[in-house]
Amino acid sequence: MVKNILISQPKPADPIKNPYSDLAEKFSLQIDFHKFIKVEGIPSRDFRKDRVSIPNHTAVILTSRNAVDHFFRICKEMRVEVPDTLKYFCISESTSYYLQKYVQFRKRKVFHGRQNFKDLIEILKKHKDEKFLLPCSNIHKQSLPKLLEDNKIKFTKAIIYKTLASDLSHIDINNYDMMIFFSPSGVKSLMKNFPEYEQRDTQIGVFGPATAKAVKDAGLSLSLNAPTKTAPSMTMALTQYFEKLHKKNGLNVD
Repeated sequence: MVKNILISQPKPADPIKNPYSDLAEKFSLQIDFHKFIKVEGIPSRDFRKDRVSIPNHTAVILTSRNAVDHFFRICKEMRVEVPDTLKYFCISESTSYYLQKYVQFRKRKVFHGRQNFKDLIEILKKHKDEKFLLPCSNIHKQSLPKLLEDNKIKFTKAIIYKTLASDLSHIDINNYDMMIFFSPSGVKSLMKNFPEYEQRDTQIGVFGPATAKAVKDAGLSLSLNAPTKTAPSMTMALTQYFEKLHKKNGLNVD
């Protein structure tokens, strides 16, 4: 029976009122959070070696909050003045709201998709005359630049931050009955920190096909795969998983 779960992400902002605390209470679980990966900015001196000219672009594609933070960081380090005319194309509404940390909306042209890059592509196609900059990590989904190329959208890839494995030496990895991963980088971090790791009876859940592939490539087996049509979030997928598990074992769920 699964009792102890390790989530490979930082703790929720509100440790009491969040979907995971509700899950833990409902199924009597111990859920721990540990960040398996960390993000570090590429120094401006290294970025210059790629010879990417930020001022030559009229629009920027932002796929995450990390992309937002490091785009403005690299501009500041390189003393690049971000013009009011620059257009922002964000992968989601929440990412576009995060932009307000750096710019005033009333002075800027901001567009956003619905959390999916394919949705954003449809918006980008209406602005094909723009010269797009795509800030990203050294480890990024290859499908993103391919989609841009397939749709004949002119862009420059700018690697401005890198994704690294966190130090997990303080974790007793064998103490958990289940581990949840959200990115291939998280799986790689597990194997880097624990090169002799053996899965045994530990259940593994993942979010996204790329993460599922990383688990299989590492020689591990999957017990839970999200998102699905009935479970668009990881907490919903976990709820369904434990409801089935309890039903199978003849246990009641309040």
